[in-house]
Amino acid sequence: MRRPFLTAALLGLLAGCVTTPPTAISDPPPSLPDEHAEHSYRKILARYTGQKEIYDGFDTRVFAGVTLQTLSFREARVHRQAAFQQLPTVKVEQMLAEEQAKAAQAHEFFLGVHFNDFVYADFDYKHSIWRLALVTPAGEVTPSRIRRLGRVNMQTRAYYPYTSIFWVGWEIQFPTQMSDGSPVIPPGTETVTFRMASSLGKADMQVSAQ
Repeated sequence: MRRPFLTAALLGLLAGCVTTPPTAISDPPPSLPDEHAEHSYRKILARYTGQKEIYDGFDTRVFAGVTLQTLSFREARVHRQAAFQQLPTVKVEQMLAEEQAKAAQAHEFFLGVHFNDFVYADFDYKHSIWRLALVTPAGEVTPSRIRRLGRVNMQTRAYYPYTSIFWVGWEIQFPTQMSDGSPVIPPGTETVTFRMASSLGKADMQVSAQ
């Protein structure tokens, strides 16, 4: 006699567990009317992006995604912005030159994160619970700069569509040289790993370095 009640209770419990990113109730991210251009951007985005979740039993504590700002990705992002905003050629050339200069200064990632409890979103705190690192064949380095970009909006999702309105964006920069002067990402390196680890768990997100 109690079996239907127990079954309903179990289904209700499982329904309350979070196992997928909370994106369903938000509008889809902006996309280009040119399907070929949209597909090309999504392809290069996937190449330089990694995504992971940190679980607590059946529940997900953290959804995270990172995109390495390689020169190839920066160029694709600028051309996508130019298409959205109908930018003149001279402006696009200026932006590409600026992105090239930025790419030479640091290994930069866009980090998008959703926390079930926002108290843990403290990457830029001096005593953050999180340790962030870039792991490569040369070893690992910690960030030289962490900047909170703020809550994700439709503008952010136009370039990083794996995020949602419930996420927060961050800019994470790492040095280009190890302490001995050797490159953090040696020539020929195929993939690197963005690591975020704390008492809540660890997320290793691997992306292409080429």
